[in-house]
Amino acid sequence: MSTEPQASSDLLQLRTQIDSLDHQLLDLVNQRARVAEQVGELKKREGSPFFRPDRVAQVIQKIEAANPGPLKSAHVSAIWREIMSACLALESPQRVAVLGPAGTFCEQAAVEYFGGAADLMYCASFDEVFHATAAGSAQYGVVGMENSNEGVVTRSLDMFLHTPCHVVGEVSLLVRHNLLRSSNSLEGIEVVAAHPQALAQCQGWLSKHLPHAERRPVSSNAEGARLAALHPEIAGLAGERAAQQFHLHVVAHAIQDDAYNRTRFAVICLPHTLATPEPSGRDCTSLVVSVPNQPGAVHDLLVPLKKHGVSMTRFESRPARTGQWEYYFYIDLEGHPSQPHVSAALQELRGLCAFYKVLGSYPVAK
Repeated sequence: MSTEPQASSDLLQLRTQIDSLDHQLLDLVNQRARVAEQVGELKKREGSPFFRPDRVAQVIQKIEAANPGPLKSAHVSAIWREIMSACLALESPQRVAVLGPAGTFCEQAAVEYFGGAADLMYCASFDEVFHATAAGSAQYGVVGMENSNEGVVTRSLDMFLHTPCHVVGEVSLLVRHNLLRSSNSLEGIEVVAAHPQALAQCQGWLSKHLPHAERRPVSSNAEGARLAALHPEIAGLAGERAAQQFHLHVVAHAIQDDAYNRTRFAVICLPHTLATPEPSGRDCTSLVVSVPNQPGAVHDLLVPLKKHGVSMTRFESRPARTGQWEYYFYIDLEGHPSQPHVSAALQELRGLCAFYKVLGSYPVAK
């Protein structure tokens, strides 16, 4: 005999109304999908790219601006991104290389950017993500660029020098590291396995709560979670996505030393897959340069930016590995080369450089 309370007539009416609205929404979404299929056929005939991040950004901005509530704009944009992802999969499924195995923050960033309909290709390292994208095995790749605590992912910066890939988008992800284990206890943990960046971001908590446990660097946080699922003495540091993937207990939540820990991921591809996106109104231009080793050369790099009113949001140096104490400088600028003041600054800057490469211009992540 059922013990479930009888629903009131008012509740039944509201449920009936919701069911009707659901069917209307389903019909409208499928109408949109049919139009998207027509768009795909047209793009195929014209040879134009199927995925346009600037177009996605514009659609999301319009939807957020038109949102009357009560849904939050962030939730509306997430819904629309999934609708657009599913429609794009009908036009042309997008194969995206990410750091694997399943359950990494890189995977999460890819899903946030491309939606759940993307065809993900899991790679053992960011090097492999670059190589898969450069070789055409994947149309796009997602790689870590920098963390708000630990700074840049140096290997990703170096790889831009050795591959033809450029940046067409970015994702800024709030990263919460959880301690994952096959049993729901801190007792008996001998090893904490995770990506070196994650171990560094949680070093305060680990020193306090697991001071004698070995900190073992592995290729990704999901790999650490995979090892934790196989060995009871090993714990991993990863997100809830990895906990679900490997059926692990979350022994301790959000143990990163900085509560606002964020990681910035870059979306990369070959220029013939997608050229520089059109300006969205909130763009970033990334470049790598080197200058002659002479007094004042680095200072001179900043002069064109100040002269033309271009803001610099990042400036990083990396050894050129020539043995001559020379460096590459990675620079992020606000704006898009189609803007006259940005174009003028870049033209002057290029004249000062011994090496100059634009890594990409793309919509800024929120």
